[in-house]
Amino acid sequence: MDHALPHLRPMTLADCDRVSEIRIGGWRTAYRGLMPQSYLDALSVAEDAARRRARFGQGDGRHVNLVAERDGEVLGWAALGPYREGDTYTGDGELYAIYVDSRHSGTGIGRALLQESLRRCVAAGHPRMFLWVLKENAPARRFYERAGFRADGAEEPFQVDGVAVPEVRYVREPAG
Repeated sequence: MDHALPHLRPMTLADCDRVSEIRIGGWRTAYRGLMPQSYLDALSVAEDAARRRARFGQGDGRHVNLVAERDGEVLGWAALGPYREGDTYTGDGELYAIYVDSRHSGTGIGRALLQESLRRCVAAGHPRMFLWVLKENAPARRFYERAGFRADGAEEPFQVDGVAVPEVRYVREPAG
């Protein structure tokens, strides 16, 4: 398995289908046993990609979508921007999503995307970066903790098809 550092770049419109494959594959792998299987099975890469293409290029430039590639193949994706507090944004940053093709898990792609997300958070002037992770997703929680994030006690009730899948909030001061 290749452990060379991936090339990180902004996502393009042409990346939308591949990013959706990675995201839906990530949900089906990471959330197996944590969410109803019927919900995971019903996720559609085509619908996700269509929504992603429709939203592409919209917004004020504060939201960033990054992809990680090796040998021209997109293997990971991260989305970040200002922290969402209800319907408003705060001065903090938020990692909205980070997913790696499961066949390339553990090869440094997620770590590289997270480090670049933190770097961009600092560059945008955000004093802290928050993220939400499923409470029962132990592998993801370990990944964030190794990167210096800590659970801050905030918890969000979240339901999928009537099943409780609560999220916990993590925070890191990017320079720390």
